[in-house]
Amino acid sequence: MTVNNIKLTHKFGLALTIALLTACGKPADKTESQASATDTSTPAAAAQTDTVSTEGMWMPRQLPEIGQKLESLGLKLDPKTMTDLTQFPMNAVVSLGGCSASFVSPQGLVATNHHCAYGSISYNSTEDNDLLANGFLAKTLDEELPAAPGSRIYVTVDMNEVTDKIKSKLNDEMDGAARFKAIEDAEKALVADCESDPGHRCEVYSYYGGASYYLIKQLAIRDVRLVHAPASSIGKFGGDIDNWMWPRHTGDYSFLRAYVSPDGKPADFSKDNVPYKPKHHLKVATKGPQEGDFVMVSGYPGRTNRYRTAEEVSNNFTWYYPTMQKVLAEWSEVIGSATENNKDAALKYASQIAGLNNYAKNFTGMMEGYDRSDLLQRKQQLEKSLQAWIEANPEASKKYASVISDLQKLITEQQSTQERDLLLGYMNRSSMLSAAQRLYRLSLEKQKPDMEREPGYQDRDMTRFSESMKRIERNFEPTVDQAVWTYFIERYNALPQDKHLESFDNIFDGALSGEALQQKLDAMYENTGLTETENRLAWMEKSPEDFRNSDDPFIQLAVATYDDRLAIEQHDKTVAGQFSELRPQYMDLLIAYYQEQGKPVYPDANSSLRLTYGLVKGYKPPAGTIKGPADGNDGNDRFVPFTTLRGIEAKYTGKDPFDAPQALLDAIKNEDYGRFYDKELNSVPVNFLTTVDITGGNSGSATMNDKGEFIGLVFDGTYDSINADWDFNDNTRAIHVDVAYMLWVMEKVDHADNLLEEMGVAAPKQ
Repeated sequence: MTVNNIKLTHKFGLALTIALLTACGKPADKTESQASATDTSTPAAAAQTDTVSTEGMWMPRQLPEIGQKLESLGLKLDPKTMTDLTQFPMNAVVSLGGCSASFVSPQGLVATNHHCAYGSISYNSTEDNDLLANGFLAKTLDEELPAAPGSRIYVTVDMNEVTDKIKSKLNDEMDGAARFKAIEDAEKALVADCESDPGHRCEVYSYYGGASYYLIKQLAIRDVRLVHAPASSIGKFGGDIDNWMWPRHTGDYSFLRAYVSPDGKPADFSKDNVPYKPKHHLKVATKGPQEGDFVMVSGYPGRTNRYRTAEEVSNNFTWYYPTMQKVLAEWSEVIGSATENNKDAALKYASQIAGLNNYAKNFTGMMEGYDRSDLLQRKQQLEKSLQAWIEANPEASKKYASVISDLQKLITEQQSTQERDLLLGYMNRSSMLSAAQRLYRLSLEKQKPDMEREPGYQDRDMTRFSESMKRIERNFEPTVDQAVWTYFIERYNALPQDKHLESFDNIFDGALSGEALQQKLDAMYENTGLTETENRLAWMEKSPEDFRNSDDPFIQLAVATYDDRLAIEQHDKTVAGQFSELRPQYMDLLIAYYQEQGKPVYPDANSSLRLTYGLVKGYKPPAGTIKGPADGNDGNDRFVPFTTLRGIEAKYTGKDPFDAPQALLDAIKNEDYGRFYDKELNSVPVNFLTTVDITGGNSGSATMNDKGEFIGLVFDGTYDSINADWDFNDNTRAIHVDVAYMLWVMEKVDHADNLLEEMGVAAPKQ
């Protein structure tokens, strides 16, 4: 469940609480935390020492509001034309469903991050042909490989406000459960009408906590293929050690391609399909930016939390992040131990381990940044100022008198079950249990008319549902799955008894730890048929009675716990419905407060298309945090905005994660810089820093210059910027891979001449 967006995660109640406190959303809104204790008049961070604030993840329709500022910083395009999602450059920007990307050729070639294509690289890797280690390049279209099952390229084609259509279904007499259902039913009706246009995927997104709603229509391209990825020693250079760090020297890029049927329609994979021809693509520059240059990033940022209350801030940083940091780190260790000396299993779980380590480090940085900040104090002061403003304004008093206190009461109620909900949610980390639960739920939902089914179980969802059942085979190893599940069951067992699910405990009959647990699990994994893809797909057609009569242990568990899990889900929906009434009121209050002072307010990120902007700029990090080779800092405790090939040499050890291909090392040693040489840097630029405002989901977003040309890819933020999901400030920096480094590696190391020619950046013929 997300408390600011009415949608629940439909993994059935155990949806719960990554959303619980809105902290993680993929990767998974932003802004109110930006007022200082002494100046609460602006949505910008309190200690803003930069004279040019570049905060904000703006909806395309908002760009004219900030057009004058964009043009003053250097934008050459007309902000008014950029509101049209069918025109350049917005039409070239696409979503991968968790990451962002962009078309960079007329033949459907898509540029994104290496870590965004990691699952597809891993999916196509085997012990004998490890594409993660060796890299991959298709010299011809016929050599391109199918991406991982379920891969999509979403092209946004339309966005219309539907606030009135949603809110007309609501009234003040509704309780939380009724509000949730009314909103969900209205959304399903809008989506069904939108998707009457074949080949499109439609969703209703809420903004400003549910104060407004938009229906977004996307072309859903289902045939996605892997085209090129450098070796991980380039694409993931520095690994978890360098993750979130600066100086950085990572070639985090890969290429995919979108395919459609010969008549130009989205279609499943087929040898007869042809490359998709986008209406627009980004022109690829051969030179990246210079210090001080204007840049912009357009993509699909996941979730931010800048409008959260003081209590939510406190709870996230003192309970949720510490708890999750420990869980994620231990979870990663469990997988690492279970895959040791098993190369095939290690490849299957490589992407998951990378994600776990990324979030564990992220949460550690969140806590450290919070401890250095006065975020909580500013939040508390903001709420005092808001209350004072309400009391001083008769009209505001009529509308908002009890909004802050009512919202606080609901937040406190939600927190009362957070520990149980978090662990129950992660109990589903058994792929077998998760599959059994979803399959049983599908059998029940199919007894209803399609429009009455839960989202995720409608006819529109069946292709993705079946793909998720198929995808398990490349991301599942029974011994690893059992080890992970053991870890979470033992954490569950440590909960107070009144937090347990009686139905779950009854199935295990007290065998929730030690040898007794292992014997129980050994028997379950040995006797289940769900390890086979054909069996999982066959269960999609079974009746509820078939499930109830099954002797498969995981199906028996799913059936036995259904009622308890359903009760939790219904409670979550009721609370979500209550938030859908209070959160918009709180956001209306904030917007009214800021707009009285002439301040435009952007909505929190919610995985929909946004544009952010900034300048290429270094910064001075907190005392004592400067680290790394001289490349990337100026020797005076200041980070400069560029790194170079010299830094790769300085970090190179010959061992993961600071290994590198010999061809790359030779090119550096021979100073074979070619046309990508930067005289001022006396090298080829590798990564650069900007002040753009990003979060998870922005990974793979194209970095564009003032003319909308492709000059790199954003792939990370600095360790000092991790708190930006809550609190954008003057030290917030995004990290980008420079287009010059991408092209230099493609030309000098991987000899991807076919792709350079396709993108129009091939070297001039001698």
